[in-house]
Amino acid sequence: MGPASLQEERESEKDSKREMEGYRCLLQAGSQLESTLQQVTVPLSLKEVGGYIEKQVAYLSGGRGEDSSVIITLPESSAFSDIPEEALAKVFTYLTLIPRTRQPGVKFIIILDRRLDTWASIKTALARIAVSFPGNLHLVLVLRPTSFFHRTVTDIGFRFSQEDFMLKMPVVMLSSVTDLLRYIDENQLTSEFGGTLDYCHSDWIVLRTAIESFAVTVKDIAQMLQGFGTELAETELSDEGKTIEYLLESHTDKYRKLKHAIRSVSKEGRHLLASLETSGKEDDSQWDVRLDWETVQRLLAQLRDMESAFDGFFEKHHLKLHQYLQLLRYEQSFQEMELCLEHLVGQERELSIHVDTLAQTEQALKRLDSLESNAQEVMSRAQIIILHGHQLSAGHHYAMALIMQRCNELRHYCDTLNAALKTKHTRLLQTHQLLLCLGQAQTWCDDGAYLLANQLVDKYQSKEGAQAALRDIERFLEGAPSMLSSGPDMLAIEYEAVIMPQLQAQIGKTFEKHAAVQQMIQSRQACLRKLADKHVRPIQLVTPRPENTPRSKSPLFSPKHGDGLKFTFDISLPGKRASRKSPNTRKIEVIHDYKESRSCVSYFLDGEDNPDLLKRHVMRELIETERIYVEELLSILLGYRAEMDNPALSGLLPPILHSKRDILFGNMPEIYNFHSRVFLQDLEGCLEAPESVGACFLARKEYFQMYECYCQNKPRSEALWRQFSDCGFFQECQKKLEHKLGLDSYLLKPIQRLTKYQLLLKELLKYSTDGEGTSELQEALTAMLDLLKSVNDSMHQIAITGYEGDICELGRVLMQGSFSVWISHKKGPTRMKELARFKPMQRHLFLYEKALLFCKRREEHGDGCDKTPSYSFKHCLKMTAVGITENVKGDVKKFEIWYSGREEVYVVQAPTLEVKMAWLNELRRILTNQQKLLRDEAHQHGQIVGHMQISPPLSESKQQRASVSSEDTESGRSSPDPQPHSPKHQHNRKSWPGAHNSVDICEGLEEWSGGRDAFHPSDTEEEVLVQLSPGRYRTLADCLQNGPDSITIKCGDVIQLQCEDNKGRWLVKNLSRRQEGFIAAASLQLILVDSSQGHSCRLGEPGRLKARKLSSP
Repeated sequence: MGPASLQEERESEKDSKREMEGYRCLLQAGSQLESTLQQVTVPLSLKEVGGYIEKQVAYLSGGRGEDSSVIITLPESSAFSDIPEEALAKVFTYLTLIPRTRQPGVKFIIILDRRLDTWASIKTALARIAVSFPGNLHLVLVLRPTSFFHRTVTDIGFRFSQEDFMLKMPVVMLSSVTDLLRYIDENQLTSEFGGTLDYCHSDWIVLRTAIESFAVTVKDIAQMLQGFGTELAETELSDEGKTIEYLLESHTDKYRKLKHAIRSVSKEGRHLLASLETSGKEDDSQWDVRLDWETVQRLLAQLRDMESAFDGFFEKHHLKLHQYLQLLRYEQSFQEMELCLEHLVGQERELSIHVDTLAQTEQALKRLDSLESNAQEVMSRAQIIILHGHQLSAGHHYAMALIMQRCNELRHYCDTLNAALKTKHTRLLQTHQLLLCLGQAQTWCDDGAYLLANQLVDKYQSKEGAQAALRDIERFLEGAPSMLSSGPDMLAIEYEAVIMPQLQAQIGKTFEKHAAVQQMIQSRQACLRKLADKHVRPIQLVTPRPENTPRSKSPLFSPKHGDGLKFTFDISLPGKRASRKSPNTRKIEVIHDYKESRSCVSYFLDGEDNPDLLKRHVMRELIETERIYVEELLSILLGYRAEMDNPALSGLLPPILHSKRDILFGNMPEIYNFHSRVFLQDLEGCLEAPESVGACFLARKEYFQMYECYCQNKPRSEALWRQFSDCGFFQECQKKLEHKLGLDSYLLKPIQRLTKYQLLLKELLKYSTDGEGTSELQEALTAMLDLLKSVNDSMHQIAITGYEGDICELGRVLMQGSFSVWISHKKGPTRMKELARFKPMQRHLFLYEKALLFCKRREEHGDGCDKTPSYSFKHCLKMTAVGITENVKGDVKKFEIWYSGREEVYVVQAPTLEVKMAWLNELRRILTNQQKLLRDEAHQHGQIVGHMQISPPLSESKQQRASVSSEDTESGRSSPDPQPHSPKHQHNRKSWPGAHNSVDICEGLEEWSGGRDAFHPSDTEEEVLVQLSPGRYRTLADCLQNGPDSITIKCGDVIQLQCEDNKGRWLVKNLSRRQEGFIAAASLQLILVDSSQGHSCRLGEPGRLKARKLSSP
């Protein structure tokens, strides 16, 4: 306590010294400010002079004569003779004090204007000036009367009185203003004397009043600061916390008021400086204005210095009070905690651990647990106080040594109490364990004696009885407590800390009892061994009979599986796809033409047919248009989007539009950031190497996916624009930007730019030979075309309504378009074939990777050409149950899509032959991929069960049903072709229900009905699928993102399968791209299975996939 108190006193003395040093700085700044005020302040104020200055009896115009003499002008004034001598003396004193305070010893020149007066008036004025003027009068210039009579009288009178005046002051009588210019420069005279000096008497009065008011206010502020500083320095600290809190509150309130007053004065001074600067700029020859500006500037600077000194002093004083209050509260918390800890220590000392029985031990443990619970709560609060003390010390508290000592004392209290409680708890537990073991040993001894007493003597005479008794004794000995085998010496060593004389006596009694029982058991065992016959019968080992393993039969070759298997396929489109334009779809469709034979940009240069030069021209065109595109995006974002936060235009902007600006502009900021910061720089780096632009596009291919989001938002943006297009905000922004077109035209820029890239890439590819970068250019062009198609298809997809389920599970949109459709049903109460043949339905088809959707197009929004379509969902055909017939008699644009073994047949008429072929190619690719996948799975399954007996071949009828067939659509019949292998027939008619050779691989699946899922087998079959399990794999194919929670996977990526959800999707983590999302199991099977080898690339495991067998129940 002593050293800490001494240290505290030293810290307090240091803090007081620092506070007094701040107080001295405050007083020094105040004295400097007062000294400045005395130097620059005029003893007389404008108010004391009265209204004679306002009447312009005399004034300081600011002009200077020779030797920088100050000019005082006495203009024509009829009331000059009526001014009392005392008042006139004050006027002259006030006007001369202003220059003398700034420039001691300055001379004065008086211009007495009496051009409209008489000689008597002039004589009187000169006499009064000679009596009342207090300054160093250098010259008096008198403008004599202009009338002939008064001028003559004045000349005569002045000639006779000149000597009298010249003895008192130098007087020069001037005939005109021109004579005045011989003594004073023109720029030092006001306009009434033919000069150019700008002077306004009312402005001068206002300025002088403001300067004097500012000086007085500064003086008052300085006195208040000094007074408050003295009050703070003389404040005595009380031992009561509430008093210190009141001091803190009152001092803070006064400080805030003073700060407000200082800010007001500073603001007034800055305003005054601005006025003086304005006056000085208008007339640089006004020396008085510059001197006034320097005076105000000096006062402001010293006021800031005093404010800074006051802030430093108050901060130290406030910190001292605050830390003193913290110390009082901390000392109070410490004393309260010290009392609690001392009370707990007393309770701990009163708790005895000297117990003799198990019940006493358990009772003591309960009391100790209760005491420990209370102690933990108190020590937790003590830890909070200790932590608070460390926080105060870290904040450089002036009583840091005392606070740290208190923390150490509390920590010592807690550690001592905690150690004592733990020691007692440990000893009580040991005592409890010892008493428990002793009780178990005594119980065992009692049970042994009871066992020996209950063994019947008559049973001992037989061998079986003796053996049974021996076994009972052996079992009893096996259950003997372990402490009995260690002995009393080992027990004394193990429980040395808790063994008291009473416990030592119990231990001795227990082992004496154990020795007696042990002797009784040994005697009984000896007797029983003599009676027992120890003959052992030999045990014959019996070899188990070998059990014949029942022969398992695979359902794959079961005779009942003789029906053929119908497979369905999915065919992808080839490289080029026909464009699908609709006159009413411009609002949601990105219009582009994949079959353009010429670019939108042509280059014909005189004498320049060098491909390299042409490529450079195209490259410059690409970079230049990219720069223009970036500038246009920036103008939109700054000229429209950012202006929505401009308060000046808030009155023109509807509030609902401000909250929906992300809908109006979409993700245009993201597009701008990509192009301005990344892509434009990449293109500029390709200026001298146009062949590398393809790699540039491919490297940033993923970034262009943001355009899909922008295009999908475009319908909502256009609807919002149509609603608010007449808003004055947009008109004002367009006017500021000087745009000829409205915002809606500029919102189309990203879509237009997206279609521009593929045209420029085509042009570059046209001028490129098969050299470096050509393949990358072709890949980049393909990627941009695929992006355009993906954007177009996705914009149609978002307009689908009525589909129940997650449309993302159907995979990626491959194609979409409008068709005429006839529907024919094989079964059902209503046969619609004849009716449907003559009345086609207009349907919009969406081809996904896993399904084909039939929708009805509806125009629901807008008027005229602004109508935006929506697609009402009608049918969904899963691709695993779909077949196609490529040619239909009567129309080359028709083809058939049939479902579930021709239960449903859809005759589809394309708008053009090119559209039909594109769809057939895509359908054929899907179906072929499915067939290939099934073949690989069946081949793998055949390797597993190849040792099994192959079933007999299919019947001829089933072979026909599985082979290629044709359909007679006109007759409405659907029958197998009697000559399925006819080349002529195959040339004219092609049907894709599956392939006949697939029957040789997998047999026995019944024909699927129209109401079943394509891969859902009959009641007696199971499916052959890849068995997926968690682990790491390397992918063998691409998988594009087809949903909001899906991810993109590229060939060669390393992925980790984590778990499968209830929807059949796997949670996949792409380790190569650091992405995580859900992917359908069917998609995983496609990207993980090598179709040529039939295995997956799972990391760290053999590359063979597990397949489930096709088996019968």
